[in-house]
Amino acid sequence: MGPVEIIFGIILLLFSIAIIIVVLLQEGHQQNLGAITGGADTFLAKNKARSIDAFLSRWTKFIALGFFVLVIAINIIMYFTK
Repeated sequence: MGPVEIIFGIILLLFSIAIIIVVLLQEGHQQNLGAITGGADTFLAKNKARSIDAFLSRWTKFIALGFFVLVIAINIIMYFTK
């Protein structure tokens, strides 16, 4: 196992951990669906979750795209080096 394979393996592991963390931080779409909420529904309270969810959703897409590109690149490099 060469140093290039080790470096790509570590990067792939970091991407895997990052995508797991970002997906777990996202709220489900059905959370609080039937709950009766008390208190004041302010603009900030309603849109804070949306902005965080949008941020996490955007980063999920970027990390997943990077993950797949990295996997394809690793396979191409391994195919041509052996």
